[in-house]
Amino acid sequence: MDLGLGGKRAIVTGGSKGIGKAIALELAREGADVAIVSRTKSDLESAAREIEGETKRKVVALPADVTSKADIDCVVAEAAERLGGLHILVNSGSPPGGSAGATGPIESVVDEDLLHDFNVKYVGALRCARAAIPFMKRHGWGRIINISGTNARNAGNLSGGARNGALVHFTKTLAVQLGRFGITVNCVHPGQTRTERTPRLLAARAAELGVTPEEAEKRDYAPDSPRGNAIGRIVDASEIAYVTAFLASEKSWAISGELIVATGGAGRAVYY
Repeated sequence: MDLGLGGKRAIVTGGSKGIGKAIALELAREGADVAIVSRTKSDLESAAREIEGETKRKVVALPADVTSKADIDCVVAEAAERLGGLHILVNSGSPPGGSAGATGPIESVVDEDLLHDFNVKYVGALRCARAAIPFMKRHGWGRIINISGTNARNAGNLSGGARNGALVHFTKTLAVQLGRFGITVNCVHPGQTRTERTPRLLAARAAELGVTPEEAEKRDYAPDSPRGNAIGRIVDASEIAYVTAFLASEKSWAISGELIVATGGAGRAVYY
C-alpha cells in the first residue's frame, strides 16, 4: 500500500530513542523528510545520521525541551523552514512511567513531580501542536498523532494515568477543532514496548525468576499471564511505528479523534 507520504514533512518529538526514533525511521522509509526533537544533542545527531543513512531522506536534528514554549516555537519554525513545510506532528516527547515522586500512594505524591509530568507530556504536546498547526493550515493538510499509553486505562499510576488520559481528551478536542482545515488528530496507546531499554529490564526480570531473558519474556507475556497479551510477546517499537505511519498517511482520512490501542491484545476488557 502506498501511504502517500512521499514528499511530506514531519516533526517527531522524542525522536532520538525508543518509540519516537522508530516512528521517525518509518516515516522516512515511507518517503517523508523528518525533523527529530529531544533534549540531548549527541543522541539526536546519532539518530539523524542513522535514519538518513538508511532511508536517504532529509533528517534534521533539533535539540529542544518541550517544557519551554520558546524552544518549541523556535524548533517548529526551524523545522518548517529547513524541510520546506510541515505536514505531520508526532508527539512522543516524554519518558515512560513518569517521575518517581509522582507515582505510588497518594500520601507520597510530590506535587512538583506531578506537575512536571503534566508539563512534559500533556502541555508539551499542546505547545508542539499550537506551534505546528499554522503550518498545516497553510498546506490545507495535516496529521497530529499523540503517543500516550495504557496507564490511562489502568488504576495505580496517578501521574501516568492522569497525563495519558488527558492526552486522549486533548486528541478529540483538537480533532473537532481542526478537521475543517484538513487536519486529523489521533492518539496511540502503546503498552509494554521493546526499545533500547528492554534488554536490561528483561535481564533483571530473568535474574529474579532464575531463567533466561527469553524465557522470562515468554512467561510474563503469555496470554494467561497477568502481564500478558494475546500475541504472547512484547510489541516492538517498529510495530507502534507502523500504526503511526498509517495514521499520518493519505489513507487515514476516515479516522480522526480516535484512540488506537497497540498492546498486542493486553487485557480482557471490552470497549464499545
